[in-house]
Amino acid sequence: MSADALLPLLKSTFGFDHFRGKQGDVVDRVMAGQRTLAVMPTGAGKSLTYQLPAVALDGCVVVVSPLIALMHDQLRGARAAGIRAASLTSVDADFADTRQAYRDGQLDLLYIAPERATGEGFRSLMEARTPALFAIDEAHCVSEWGHDFRPDYRLLRPLLDAYPGVPRLALTATADKHTREDILVQLGIPADGLILAGFDRPNIRYAIRPRIGAAKQLADFIAANPGPGIVYCPTRDGTERMAEKLAAATGRSVSAYHAGLDPERRARVQHDFVASEDGIVTATVAFGMGIDKPDVRFVAHAGLPKSIEAYYQETGRGGRDGDPAETLMLWGAEDFARARMRLGELPEARVAGERARLNAMAALVETSECRRTLLLRHFGENPPESCGNCDNCLEPPARIDATVLAQKLLSAVYRTGQSFGAGHVEAVLTGRSDERIASRGHDKLSVFGIVGGEEARLIKPLVRTLVAREALETTEHGGLMFGPAARAMMKGEVPVTIAEPPARRTRRQRGGGAAAAANPVGDPLFEALRATRRELAAEAGVPPYVVFHDAVLRAMAADKPDSLHAMGTIPGVGAKKLEAWGDAFLAVIRQF
Repeated sequence: MSADALLPLLKSTFGFDHFRGKQGDVVDRVMAGQRTLAVMPTGAGKSLTYQLPAVALDGCVVVVSPLIALMHDQLRGARAAGIRAASLTSVDADFADTRQAYRDGQLDLLYIAPERATGEGFRSLMEARTPALFAIDEAHCVSEWGHDFRPDYRLLRPLLDAYPGVPRLALTATADKHTREDILVQLGIPADGLILAGFDRPNIRYAIRPRIGAAKQLADFIAANPGPGIVYCPTRDGTERMAEKLAAATGRSVSAYHAGLDPERRARVQHDFVASEDGIVTATVAFGMGIDKPDVRFVAHAGLPKSIEAYYQETGRGGRDGDPAETLMLWGAEDFARARMRLGELPEARVAGERARLNAMAALVETSECRRTLLLRHFGENPPESCGNCDNCLEPPARIDATVLAQKLLSAVYRTGQSFGAGHVEAVLTGRSDERIASRGHDKLSVFGIVGGEEARLIKPLVRTLVAREALETTEHGGLMFGPAARAMMKGEVPVTIAEPPARRTRRQRGGGAAAAANPVGDPLFEALRATRRELAAEAGVPPYVVFHDAVLRAMAADKPDSLHAMGTIPGVGAKKLEAWGDAFLAVIRQF
């Protein structure tokens, strides 16, 4: 059965008249029993490519997913659409009932973690009834070249090979060329089974700034962006401190979320955030959120992400519903210094790859060109030179030739012994003598006081640039020393340019962001529909977006359908949801 033949089922189950992007191509291969790797950006509808076949195929689709929270989010959405779905996880109380439902053929979808999928108990369950499809979500986890390698994913291959006639579908939003090739090999998928949907998320606005007071910068960013948001912090303690500061500064509900919390508190924070329409969570990037929440309006990073792949995946959690979302990354030279120190703790075989990832991040934060263009080129695409929706496109920074200043800075680092921090070196260059400088004779050096005026304000951003470009490294005690790129810059063989430091703007000057409001025209009908959605969601015990996305409510407010039939023509309104909630929304519309 082809994908086109499933269009009536697509409409009745999910409320859509047609497939988006490459969804139809993926479904075609699945329905033909072929093995497929689908690389699709977050928000492109990856889950539909196995949820629709789950309804159409005779048998149960087994979905391997790495995070329990993510499974349960998808579970709620699938059940709301009328799909018979369940999960087998350590927190599911109906474990025995789910296994029996599978044996009896009463399930369309079964979610399971890779650790459990590779156990003997699950293999015996599969022997009782052959699955209709294996779907491996977050498939980049199978590759050591991926940014989030998980050894348990490597153990899936024997399970898959035990059922050679069962099609397998691997899905990921984040995989460069090397990682894609490795996924194909590791999961036994032919090269012609790769479907590459592209990586562009045009609704996401990218912005990257030097960190000059993270809490204040983030509070201003949040003030310009109402709606749910995530703030990623480098450490567990950092998430808790940042949550307190942002709550005090913004008056918003802000909760910390990391692996060190007790399970009950972590589950409560997760639940409250998923159900909210304006909640904020501060989270560790290493732990991840594992959320399937489509209405996240902003994603911020208080520190440098591990790699471009990680940055792309984490920012991709914003705007999954297709509405505008904003991102902000704050970075400092110390982020690169710490990351390069960690390289020394890695096995030798991984150092080159991790250094390349770090250098790619340096290029991203330092570029004055289009951020999106650099991101997409990293993943092998050939995008236009400008996207019109990143900070560098919207406010192109002026470039300053800092080659001579870099030589002065490097000379000062060298002449002071490659052991003092940036503040000390800056004081020497600008001629600010103190007891520490005088006692070491640094006020007698040829570099003392050779930088002044407007040039002095460029020292801090230049230090960040030189650390990012491996001309400077940080010593064990926080001093600056030469890195591998230093000597070429000292000799003037490598030009150095930096972006003009941005002027500080007030919150009033910033105005609203791209994600400033779900209801930009202030339509009272839309707000009434949202209020009804909240009530229905609370009654059903699901997050509001599971009832309908904001885009569906905006369409209702614009079209004002006067019957269930007319409401059923709105994209995103499937038969099950129409039956469950259609009358309630019609009653609201008739009041306006």
